Amino acid sequence: MGTERLDWADPTVREWDCTVVWSDPADPEAGIVLDRSAFYPGGGGQPPDHGVLLWEGVQTRIVDSRRGSSSGDDLQLIPAPGDPVPAAGTKVRGALDDARRSSLMRTHSGLHILCGTVFRDFGALVTGGNMQPGEARMDFNLPEVPPGFKQTLEDAVNAEITADRKIVARVLPREEALAIPTLVRTQDALPPLENPEIRVIDIVGLDVQADGGTHVASTAQVGRVEVVKVESKGRQNRRVRIRIAD
Repeated sequence: MGTERLDWADPTVREWDCTVVWSDPADPEAGIVLDRSAFYPGGGGQPPDHGVLLWEGVQTRIVDSRRGSSSGDDLQLIPAPGDPVPAAGTKVRGALDDARRSSLMRTHSGLHILCGTVFRDFGALVTGGNMQPGEARMDFNLPEVPPGFKQTLEDAVNAEITADRKIVARVLPREEALAIPTLVRTQDALPPLENPEIRVIDIVGLDVQADGGTHVASTAQVGRVEVVKVESKGRQNRRVRIRIAD
C-alpha cells in the first residue's frame, strides 16, 4: 500500500497520528516508514520537511526524508543522529516544522508564478532551479533581456500575486495530463511522466505544470516577491534570484 501522502491530500496538515510500519533501531539511516505521513520527501527542487515524531514520552527529530529505494510509495524518515528510533508497530504523533514548511510552500508557489510569467511574457523555458525557505533561483533559456527587465518582471509577478489566483493540485490520468501543451516547462530534465496518473499544479489562468511539491492555496498567500538579481549564465541563460518578502 505504501505511505499515505497527507502532504498531497492536505498541505495544511501539521500534526497527525500514525503508526510505524517499518524501522530498524540498529540502523537509523535506513529510515522510519509510517503508515501515513505529512512529511514532504523532497523533489522537484523543493527540500524535504523537518519535524518530530512523539511517542511514549520520547521525541525523535526528523532531519530528512526520501522515497524508498524498493518502492516509491514508501517514504523513509531520517532521524537526527543519536535520537531514538521507534520500533515497528509503535503509535506515534508526527509534527512538522511549521515555519519551514509554510515558507517552502510560499517559495515554491512563488517560483511557479515566476515561471508562468516568464513563459507568458518572454516564451522562455526553465533550464534549472533551486529553492530554500524564503529564497530561490530559476534559470531560463533567455538569450536577450530588454532594458528594465528586472523591475518589469518583479512588477508582473506581483501583479499575479495581487490577482489572488487559485492554486489547485489535481491528479489527472496520464493521457489527459500529457494533452496539456504547457505541462512541462523545463528545457532539459523531464519530470517522471510514465505513471498512469500525473499530479499537476494549476495556477488558474496563468500556469499549469506537472509537479509533486506543496503549495499555498492562492497566489495572494505567497506575499510580495522581490527579484533580487538577474545574472547571465552563459550566452543563452539568465538566472533570476527571488526572495519572498513578509
